[in-house]
Amino acid sequence: MAKTATRKKPKSKSQGRMRAGLGQLRTRPLAVLRSLVLRAALVVIAVILFLVVLFAFVNPPTTQTMWSEGRRLGQPVRQNWVPIEDIAPVMARSAVAAEDANFCLHWGFDVAAIRAAISEGSTRGGSTITQQVVKNVFLWQDRNWLRKALEAAITPAVEAIWSKKRILEVYLNIAEMDEGVFGVGAAAAHYFNVDPAKLTATQSARLAAVLPSPKTRSAGKPSAGLRRRAAQIADGAATIRADGRVRCFE
Repeated sequence: MAKTATRKKPKSKSQGRMRAGLGQLRTRPLAVLRSLVLRAALVVIAVILFLVVLFAFVNPPTTQTMWSEGRRLGQPVRQNWVPIEDIAPVMARSAVAAEDANFCLHWGFDVAAIRAAISEGSTRGGSTITQQVVKNVFLWQDRNWLRKALEAAITPAVEAIWSKKRILEVYLNIAEMDEGVFGVGAAAAHYFNVDPAKLTATQSARLAAVLPSPKTRSAGKPSAGLRRRAAQIADGAATIRADGRVRCFE
């Protein structure tokens, strides 16, 4: 006698709805998390863009480096903001010659300098003055992929919104030039007891030569190596003035 085939009972509508509901419960936390991450990212982007626009006209009140250095020292750092018009032009030229000779020629990234730094195994990575301003004003000092990614994203925005003169002005006012001494205004008084407008070519070159290691170099008591570096910077400052690579800030 042949066996009769057994039929599966059709699933009830209530069972179907229950399984669908369980599936939604499983996927909902991920959707909520994605939504929160997206909203947080949009808020961060909006805040950064607001600050980029704001600091094109308003001087940054402090930086993460100044704050952390002041906390380490247990006292406020020395910094007095000086408009670029009140800084000796040779100081601006010296800083550019030392840190970013093609400052007026690039849009935030010096590709040739980056390639040269990679081929030479340099730890500085060919960072431009714009990148250094972005790192110091908007970000932090640690070397990690997140900071580098944010720096790469913010740098074009700063180049698009700020003038080159403004970028250089901010740089000259936030660069660390001795322990707890930030900016050309404080450094000129600290090392040479002069106003930044009165800095000579030699003094300017020595201040620029202190970068990027202000805690191990002194413009007031220069080593033989720093003197050689300063002489090279002075020559570079004269060169970029002669060939026109100062037009964007002079």
